Amino acid sequence: MNICGCLVHAMPEMTDSVIAAITAIEGGEVHAHEDGRIVVTVEDTDDQRASEQIMEMHQIPGVLTVTLTYHHFEELAASEPAQTPLKH
Repeated sequence: MNICGCLVHAMPEMTDSVIAAITAIEGGEVHAHEDGRIVVTVEDTDDQRASEQIMEMHQIPGVLTVTLTYHHFEELAASEPAQTPLKH
């Protein structure tokens, strides 16, 4: 599992189109935005790494900067069972 949190700084007048482009990227999710600042998470998918998604965001028209603010990586063992909630 590989998850990255980013702050995307966009031209304020292009915020809506930048958000639409980010949400169209598989693995990308917008959590909040204000005045051209957009809080985003991306995670690895079967076809693309999070780092590739971040590089793709740099190419979106209206994006000024993409800053990595958080990164979490964890190996998932193939033999690990899926976690289930505790029953009371």
